[in-house]
Amino acid sequence: MLSRDEAQAILDAQPFSKLVGAKLELFEDGRCVISAPMREELKQHMGIAHGGVLATLADMALTFVGAMVLGPVITSELKINYLRPGTGERLVARGEVVGHGRRQAVTRCDVFAVVDGEEKLCAAAQGTIVKIES
Repeated sequence: MLSRDEAQAILDAQPFSKLVGAKLELFEDGRCVISAPMREELKQHMGIAHGGVLATLADMALTFVGAMVLGPVITSELKINYLRPGTGERLVARGEVVGHGRRQAVTRCDVFAVVDGEEKLCAAAQGTIVKIES
């Protein structure tokens, strides 16, 4: 349905994705990886990644893998659990398709903070992604 080139073009065209610094690292076989460098602008007052940034990366990964199997989509529902503070050099969201029909997909995503080259799980999310009917 959605190719890697199309996914990259969508990501590149979104002003908010640019603001976050999101990069598409992997897009294949019902999985995708989106990352963003940790910057001061993405932190909250305690110096850790803002929860909204973690949720944004999760939403991007959830939606992109849903689009991989359904075509044009939007997020219908998203649930996220924050497990530890996001710190380090960058954030990485790893999304995958749990299951799908013709009109909706259930997807999941783990968001990691990369600290000294090691990934540490900081959030887990699940979403319902729905096909946009023309």
